[in-house]
Amino acid sequence: MVETSKHPNVQLITNAEVKEITGYVGNFRIKIQKNPRYVDEKTCNGCGLCSEKCPVLIPNEFDANLGARKVIGLPFSQAVPAIYAIEKEFCTECRSCELVCEKKSIDFNQKPQEIELEIGTIIVATGLEVYKPSYYGYGTYPNVITEFELERLLSPNGPTEGELVRISDGKKVKKIAFIQCVGSRDLRSQPYCSTVCCMVAIKNATLVKQHHPEIELTIYYIDVRAEEKLNEEYFMRSKDFGIKFVRGKIGQILEDPETRSLTIYAEDTLRQTLINDTVDLVVLSTAMLSNPSAREISNMLGLEIDSYGFFKEFHYALAPVKTRIDGVSICGCAAGPKSIANAVSQAQAAAVTALHPLIAGKVEIELIRALVDTENCVGCGLCANACPFNAIRIENQKAVVDEILCKGCGSCAGVCPSSSITLRYYRDAQIDAQIDALAQ
Repeated sequence: MVETSKHPNVQLITNAEVKEITGYVGNFRIKIQKNPRYVDEKTCNGCGLCSEKCPVLIPNEFDANLGARKVIGLPFSQAVPAIYAIEKEFCTECRSCELVCEKKSIDFNQKPQEIELEIGTIIVATGLEVYKPSYYGYGTYPNVITEFELERLLSPNGPTEGELVRISDGKKVKKIAFIQCVGSRDLRSQPYCSTVCCMVAIKNATLVKQHHPEIELTIYYIDVRAEEKLNEEYFMRSKDFGIKFVRGKIGQILEDPETRSLTIYAEDTLRQTLINDTVDLVVLSTAMLSNPSAREISNMLGLEIDSYGFFKEFHYALAPVKTRIDGVSICGCAAGPKSIANAVSQAQAAAVTALHPLIAGKVEIELIRALVDTENCVGCGLCANACPFNAIRIENQKAVVDEILCKGCGSCAGVCPSSSITLRYYRDAQIDAQIDALAQ
């Protein structure tokens, strides 16, 4: 990120959100709202005096809300750019930060700024959200956490500085249970496999064992999916650390209100036995979900969204980073759950795909396009609603086709009640003539 921010050809706009996207390949226009930091980006040197003096603590999102941070500061220690920001909704405006700032960078009067850009191609990389279950005691029992929350506990810069302790009372952990496929492969939530959960759980369990070999670890799984290269070997090696694997789903988890220990009720489907086990910590491997902003971005660009909320590829196997809109590529978890290796590969492919029309300087389009008979068109708008490429608009009660966005699919011609739209080189009269010729 630091290298990217310093690149002469990269303009990094942070603390911002896309509000509008119009145009087509080679001529996209984007409106961005840059939200105020209430800190002058040109003068702030990130000294940290303001954060030290701030009296207000808020939950730290970077630490999965397991720790706290000041209202003014960096979102995390290695954030780029290293410019402080104020969470205005939690700020009491005591002005302590303003009094100690030597650069006079604090500005409570900052307003949102609108930025307009003209660009040639777009790469959509909206990332993902983590599933938050409403069962297994998550959100109710403090010692039931997710894999991401465990990783923050194990991190040296996390809320416990790498010390693995129970959330409820800070006591050392002696026994942990990992539960796989929470929210994944479940017809009641997400029927798809999130692909990385098995290896993430094995990796975290191995890390715990390496630092604390005395801790007992059990992973409850449906089946272990170690799909990529070397993952199967890693899975087999993890057993050498004494990690126990149990095939079976958890039926229920109950908490002892006095000790805060958790009792797991499960079935071992291999040995066909019932399990009743008490542990200190339960770690849930939760599903990977699409980013909530995906729907909004898809409406701006005219991209398709699948039934799970992810962006649709032009072709899953042959064109996994292309979309049906020329000049718009997708990568990473914008299209579905991905491992780090697959996300990096897709990012590189998307970059090459985005560069191609920019280097060529031109884009070739098919000649088959929708044509509007303006004399018969009544401007009903049915064609505009049916167009999957947002290529039709109504002007002066007449349909107008953008020939660059149009792909000649014929959806508009099929719904037009007055037969005012036809396809160039695929007109009804031509097709009728071919049918007559074949019938002779």
